[in-house]
Amino acid sequence: MKHNFAKYLFGGAAVGALNGLFGGGGGMVAVPVLRAAGRDERRAHATAIAIVLPASLLSGAVYLFSGAVPLPLLLPAGIGSAAGGIAGAKLLRRSSPRLISFLFALFMFAAGIRMML
Repeated sequence: MKHNFAKYLFGGAAVGALNGLFGGGGGMVAVPVLRAAGRDERRAHATAIAIVLPASLLSGAVYLFSGAVPLPLLLPAGIGSAAGGIAGAKLLRRSSPRLISFLFALFMFAAGIRMML
């Protein structure tokens, strides 16, 4: 148990650091790590979201209180994000692991191409 706790602690710290540094994206690291640790597709995605939540809340508060967040965007984007999160969680439960994996890989590929342009 101690060995796993240390791995999860350091893995969580890496995910949180990436999430805070890049304004998101910790789940993009967490999902492949969780899959490599033997978690099935659905549990890896669900766990990644649960892991990223506290990091997002805390880094979001830091950005908000430092004045880096444009306040007119906060409410509509927050409402949209919450609605999308609920819809995505419901879709995750209904989608096949193969489809989830394919869409995740496609999204990561598209994001990588976009970042290079």
